[in-house]
Amino acid sequence: MSSTPAAASPQSGSPQTGSFVIGRVVHLAVVAALGGFLFGFDTSVINGAVDAMADEWATPALLTGFMVSSALLGCMAGAALAGRISARMGRVRVMLIAAVLFTVSSVGSALAFGPTDLIIWRIIGGLGVGAASVIAPAYIAEISPAAVRGRLGSLQQLAIVLGIFAALMCDAALAGAAGGAAEVLWFGLPAWRWMFLTEVVPAVVYGILALTIPESPRYLVQQGREEEATRVLSEIFVEGVEVRIQEIRRTVVTETTPSFRDILTPSKTNLQPIVWVGIVLSVFQQFVGINVIFYYSTTLWRSVGFTESDALTITVITSVTNIVVTVLAIALIDRIGRRKLLTIGSAGMTVSLGLMTAAFSIGRDPAITDTVMLLPGWDLTALVAANAFVVFFGMSWGPGVWVLLGEMFNNRIRAIALGIAAAAQWLANFLISTTFPSMAEVGLWFAYGFYTIAAFASFLFVWKFVRETNGVELEDMR
Repeated sequence: MSSTPAAASPQSGSPQTGSFVIGRVVHLAVVAALGGFLFGFDTSVINGAVDAMADEWATPALLTGFMVSSALLGCMAGAALAGRISARMGRVRVMLIAAVLFTVSSVGSALAFGPTDLIIWRIIGGLGVGAASVIAPAYIAEISPAAVRGRLGSLQQLAIVLGIFAALMCDAALAGAAGGAAEVLWFGLPAWRWMFLTEVVPAVVYGILALTIPESPRYLVQQGREEEATRVLSEIFVEGVEVRIQEIRRTVVTETTPSFRDILTPSKTNLQPIVWVGIVLSVFQQFVGINVIFYYSTTLWRSVGFTESDALTITVITSVTNIVVTVLAIALIDRIGRRKLLTIGSAGMTVSLGLMTAAFSIGRDPAITDTVMLLPGWDLTALVAANAFVVFFGMSWGPGVWVLLGEMFNNRIRAIALGIAAAAQWLANFLISTTFPSMAEVGLWFAYGFYTIAAFASFLFVWKFVRETNGVELEDMR
């Protein structure tokens, strides 16, 4: 990244304002965002099952970490491929493919014989998660008026945290009904297997609802199907439809399918600066360790002295907190802008993660060698700091990065660039999730010290490289 990219500059004649049918726009955005719900559900449902699986199969820490994070390999591949596939087949068809992959993975994971086939089923589900993580923000950005695009784009993150919450609630309810995640519940299957099986319901619902929404107008124009694009836009906008068609036509090329070459610099030796910004934003979103909270929180709180029941309850409370602050982000993101929201979040995450690092390093009982077991006062500090971290992430980097990825690239490269950035996000997620058990063996202070440094670095990166995109039409992105 040799220079700060010019993210956007409004063009004269662009339809910056206009009347639109908010109900129709919200309907389309909500259906697309259901992919985010499955994204959150699929990646978090393993939270309540991980200890029971590890005990049943006697897996070492590294393999346990890989069972949790293996889905992220599929996510990375799904995200990288989704942009190009959607450019050829359309956004809606990719949603349908993702729904099928979710369903197959859910059943396969529930009936897994051991770590190897569980990992395979998790990777298959990850392909669906990765595809949904790209298609949802792209579709929402492409059907949303600029005035409300941030709020509608934030629905992706709201759906993710609702999916996380639903998965954790299912985990807690099933474990409670069975008397523990490892205990037999129905039909001779332990509760942890039923945790995976619950995903079938939202996966099928997502697939059915995806059949009820139209294709992206920008994809239709790119395919030369302008009459269909006009019809779709007429359902959204009260006026200015023809002007919007002209603007879309101006920024897409109908003769060729976008390819990886389009995101390179003119010399073809490097990625465009704006693509690097998207990649680094994605990496920082994961390097602060947010998914450690949602993948391993039950294990984490049990390791510092809480019971399994209390640990699951704390995890659910944290998830509810995440939902509330995501709603706050939806209210703020079009008012104060993406860049300011990210800087506020980075500052808050740095402080809260720093407190967690302190709690896990100087607050432990030195008389106990086989567990962290925080001293009185420090256990409360760690708990409050963890939830403060979720608050600052949920109000900023959670929704903010997905909104930016959906809108910061121009029409020509959006699908491809978003896919590359999302793939980088899943790779970063994989690295953080896989290494946490091993880092925790060194010490929780070590893991959270790393996340603190990443949070501070994210503040510096946004301040230096990220430009505001609030209120700018997609056709004016540069």
